[in-house]
Amino acid sequence: MTQIFGVRFAPLFIPLHRRVETFAIVFHLFMFFVSPFLSLFLAVYLLFFTSYWYLVLLYGLWFIYDFESPRKGTRRFNWFRNLSLWKYYHDYFPLTLVKTANLDKTRNYIFGCHPHGIISMGVVNVFGSESENVSERFGLSFYICTLKSQFYFPLRREYYMACGAIEVSKESINYVLNQRTKGNAVVIVVGGAAEALDAFPGTYTITLENRKGFIKLALQNGAHLVPVISFGENDLYDQVGNTSGTFLRLLQKKLKGVYTYSLPFFYGRGIFNYSFGMLPYRKPVTVVVGNPIEVERIENPSMQQVDDLHRVYKEDLVKLFEDHKVKYGVGKDVKMIIV
Repeated sequence: MTQIFGVRFAPLFIPLHRRVETFAIVFHLFMFFVSPFLSLFLAVYLLFFTSYWYLVLLYGLWFIYDFESPRKGTRRFNWFRNLSLWKYYHDYFPLTLVKTANLDKTRNYIFGCHPHGIISMGVVNVFGSESENVSERFGLSFYICTLKSQFYFPLRREYYMACGAIEVSKESINYVLNQRTKGNAVVIVVGGAAEALDAFPGTYTITLENRKGFIKLALQNGAHLVPVISFGENDLYDQVGNTSGTFLRLLQKKLKGVYTYSLPFFYGRGIFNYSFGMLPYRKPVTVVVGNPIEVERIENPSMQQVDDLHRVYKEDLVKLFEDHKVKYGVGKDVKMIIV
């Protein structure tokens, strides 16, 4: 390994499969961060500077016609979920899915995933593709929830929908859980953007104390709850310190309140160096799926019923963490902190 001015550069000659794994991650990050801006640029360019303006018009008409799809069961493609791209993405870290219990395929489920990390690299791959044969192993159809604004941009919209992503809204989740065919699993990264601000290596600070909407939806639909922990997710990036009360943290909270996105100042490695960049570190992530919590349908649950189920969920989540943490690289003294 060559080091120049403190920057550790990757070797020039490394196995081809590692190059391809890096490309898969770069492509995913490109779709997440860059494609929204690129799609807008292409639309303006095609519309005003070429003779292909009609392509923008045609897509615009399709976009209007198809606007409701992310909240009405999305438009997943199994061939897309089975692309080799996802397997290379998976092997970059690598990722591992651990199944601790069999699930009844005649029921519906809400999977609550923790922690969010910076951009949920583990959950997106494991449940948004078949790199771990998740649909076959559980016998379920998985739908990952994400912010509705993710579906406003052409390229990213189609990319996420092909994976089976849906809008994280009451209407969208109810639509999936009320299908005539059962065996559907809605995947929610419960802590969301707020939790990303606490994504520091070696820590498990979970934003859950006041997150009860998914609990109420589980009761209203009779969907069993399944706690999920991604061990190692917070280790994929470093983040600039943002202790509560600092100017940076106040700014981040303000931005989240306005735009729904948080803005963690994070960094990882680069394509050709190990010291800085936008790529996540090559560290293992193990996604452990816990035992289901049985939920009986209550059309209009009381606040007390929601609180009681929320308490059970928190207890099961902490137990799942304690039972598996040492096995998957977490120090025995590390505790899950629920805020």
